[in-house]
Parts: sequence; structure tokens; C-alpha cells
Amino acid sequence: MNSKLIEKFIKKQKVSFVTSIDNENFPNVKAMLKPRKIVGLKEFYFSTNTSSMRVTHYKNNPNASIYFYHKGLFKYQGVMLIGKMEVLTDQETKTMIWKKFDTIFYKQGVTDPDYCVLKFTATSGRYYCDLKTESFEIK
Repeated sequence: MNSKLIEKFIKKQKVSFVTSIDNENFPNVKAMLKPRKIVGLKEFYFSTNTSSMRVTHYKNNPNASIYFYHKGLFKYQGVMLIGKMEVLTDQETKTMIWKKFDTIFYKQGVTDPDYCVLKFTATSGRYYCDLKTESFEIK
């Protein structure tokens, strides 16, 4: 499968799964809403709480993966991307992905100190469909 089709597949999904590594070196998986911004297969931006456990994990160990899937009636597709997760708190990045309805979660708005951005930068991936898998590098 080519990268444009994988990117198109990812953009259709409403939920993503993000993985972090905890302080005891165990993987932790969390379902999140889809990324707010996607740049090719390389960069993915998520909004989250600065006070979250996941942010602490990423600050201590940036190794991460994200996963997207679709289960149809007869077909299952999945994409796993491996890379690094950064915690960004600069105002420019926070404003870039801010949505009006975010005030439900962040009462102080886009400048709320408990609002931050997770930026995932992928280095490789694995695509699955119809009992076939394909690994790929991301440049």
C-alpha cells in the first residue's frame, strides 16, 4: 500500500490509540480522539491535559506508537506507527490546533496551563489488511 493511501485511511478514523512507556518500562495504551493535525505520515498533533499521566510518561521516555484501525463487515485494516512523542506547551502550537469547543475541557481557553499538545513524529510503520502485513520506513 502506498503512503498516500495509508494517510487517507488514517484521516478517516475517528479514534486513535497512543502508547507510552511508564516508569517501570511497561507499555500503556490509551484511546484518544483522532489527531488535530496530520502532516503526511510523519507528524501527528494531539491535544491533552498537561497534568495527565501520559504527559509525564512522554517527558520521561519519548518512545511511542500510535495505532489506527477500521473493522468492516469482512475486512479489518490497521496501521501502527512508531516514533517519538514530544510535549509542546508553546503558545503558537497550542493555538494552531485549538478548537472552540476545547473550552469544555480547558476553562481558561487556549492559554490554560493544563492544555498542551502532543506531537508524534513517526519513523516507521506497519500496515495490516486481509491477513497481510507490510512494514515501511518514514523519511
